[in-house]
Amino acid sequence: MPDPCLHHTHHRHVTTLTLNRPEALNALTPALRDRLIALLGDASADPDVRAVVLTGTGRGFCAGADLRGSGGGGERVAGDVARTLRLGAQRLIGAVLDCEKPVIAAVNGTAAGLGAHLALACDLVLATESARFVEVFVRRGLVPDGGGAYLLPRLVGPQRAKELMFFGDTLTAPEAARLGLVNRVVPPGELAATAQAWADRLATGPTRALALTKQLVNASLDSDRATAFAAEAAAQEINLTTSDAHEGLTAFTERRTPRFTGT
Repeated sequence: MPDPCLHHTHHRHVTTLTLNRPEALNALTPALRDRLIALLGDASADPDVRAVVLTGTGRGFCAGADLRGSGGGGERVAGDVARTLRLGAQRLIGAVLDCEKPVIAAVNGTAAGLGAHLALACDLVLATESARFVEVFVRRGLVPDGGGAYLLPRLVGPQRAKELMFFGDTLTAPEAARLGLVNRVVPPGELAATAQAWADRLATGPTRALALTKQLVNASLDSDRATAFAAEAAAQEINLTTSDAHEGLTAFTERRTPRFTGT
């Protein structure tokens, strides 16, 4: 049955996932997080889905994990925290990074903590002028989770990442764009239309080639040159068996616009 906290729509090969807990700035409960993971997995496996847009309602994109009711009461067994992170926040970020379709974050408001990392794990990030990004963990006396210490150094370098995580200062959308965390900042009234336009472009592209490109780029910073070159060669080998590769090369020789089908 439909989840009122997570709107799921599909149109013209684009799946849009909208977090809908505006009263809590779209903070993630365990149930909402798990539903989002499941829908990202479905989008990855569904050949009719060729792009994904992730956004929120109200003033917030996502305020991170909903910590209400998660106080330190009760006895804690060694390994509980690590297990919770592995099966929760880390699995969510992994679902975005491993999704075989391009994922666009349309950041409509505050993205804090895990919510910021959810946006930054996406392949492309659009943000409204009023959006804010906050590494809020230090304000709570916590270590960053949800892959923050993995994502941020790769996006802005280790010094900038430490500055953001050590101080927990709020970044405006233009500041985030200058650091390379955001692809484009748009007026509030243009966010949805811009995200849809980008998603439509991706949804008419060579879906398997995009998936392989995403895989190569995401792995590149963890690879030496020989490994990266070998992965590139393997990706080319796989991609040249697709219908879209054949169509792209044929269209080039026939001097026409290719008509990709995602296969």
